Amino acid sequence: MTEKFIKNEQLNFIKKQIAFIKDSTKKNVAPTVLATVIDLANAKILDLFPNAALDQQEMLDLSRLKTDAEYEEYIQRLSAFLLPFPKITEQQLKKMFPKNKKLKLPDLSNIDHSMLTYLSWNDLSSNKKLIVYELDGKMVGIECKFSPTSKKNICSFCNCFSEVSYFSTVTKEKKHKNSDYYRAIGNLICTDSSECNKKITDTEYLTTFLRDSLGM
Repeated sequence: MTEKFIKNEQLNFIKKQIAFIKDSTKKNVAPTVLATVIDLANAKILDLFPNAALDQQEMLDLSRLKTDAEYEEYIQRLSAFLLPFPKITEQQLKKMFPKNKKLKLPDLSNIDHSMLTYLSWNDLSSNKKLIVYELDGKMVGIECKFSPTSKKNICSFCNCFSEVSYFSTVTKEKKHKNSDYYRAIGNLICTDSSECNKKITDTEYLTTFLRDSLGM
């Protein structure tokens, strides 16, 4: 049996492609147009896994699926091959944020690691959002100032319209001639990170943001 090889954001991307196919089907587009939509979705999915083995490619192929039940079975089958978010302990989290002596930790026992691209939680007592992610094979974490908003907007991480909060962090970037220099990065991201993890389809912005914040 093939090993687990699908990341959370990749499965979300696949679900999004299936949604496009279902939407086209409901609109009763011409058969040739629907076939093109399916072929394009299939190609995009396979492009996510350039190193996939033959059995994995066959598993990912949705070109023969027709009904909603078949698409649902397809998603369920792929879900069994999800790569879980790396297990992390409270002690490891504390080491990531050594300056925060009153660090509020999430309840790790209630987190579904198979449905995570990044780990994040809000500390409302200090108006902070904390983010943990595996970057280049290493677990990294940042603290951000956190300000809930009253409006919906586009999240910088999942690129979906949702209830967002403004958060900012000071980067470790330094100016050689000015030791007092610092640069802050501000973003709007989903207030509820669990919902963000259900919708995020790529990590390009997330990883760029973390690299900038950490001076990598």
